[in-house]
Amino acid sequence: MRLYVFSAILVFFTLTGQAQGQTPASNFNKKLADSLGADEYGMKWYVMVMLKTGTKKIQSRDSLSWLYKGHIDAINELTEKGLLIVTGPLGKNTQNYRSFYILNTNKAEEAQKLMMKNPAVKYGLFDPEFFFWYGPAALPTYRKYQPLVEAKKP
Repeated sequence: MRLYVFSAILVFFTLTGQAQGQTPASNFNKKLADSLGADEYGMKWYVMVMLKTGTKKIQSRDSLSWLYKGHIDAINELTEKGLLIVTGPLGKNTQNYRSFYILNTNKAEEAQKLMMKNPAVKYGLFDPEFFFWYGPAALPTYRKYQPLVEAKKP
């Protein structure tokens, strides 16, 4: 598996450029930061997965329906377990990326195992590419507010 570290350089230069003369945040909550795995900047590493159009072509409508249902079921299961932070489809693009995941792990092997539980990935409908992503440690907490802004469920 190829792993790419992206946005880390930008974050590094942004943070190191601002480090001199900084004072601690007055509303810092150490207990919350520790529970979320935050570093001193309130950030942490995740694994981002980009799903591309797979190499396998599925001809049977029944098989295709079964794979898509399994794909949605896998998304829901990962979300319920707190392992999937964000996901969503992407618009048309030249790289054939279909959707992305931000997984609540910083371990490549765990991310691979989680993705192989998705039947659409396992059977080649989607091919995953894995990246390390440095993002806000509080990102997983948005889920408690999301239902409050949804007028309709997708």
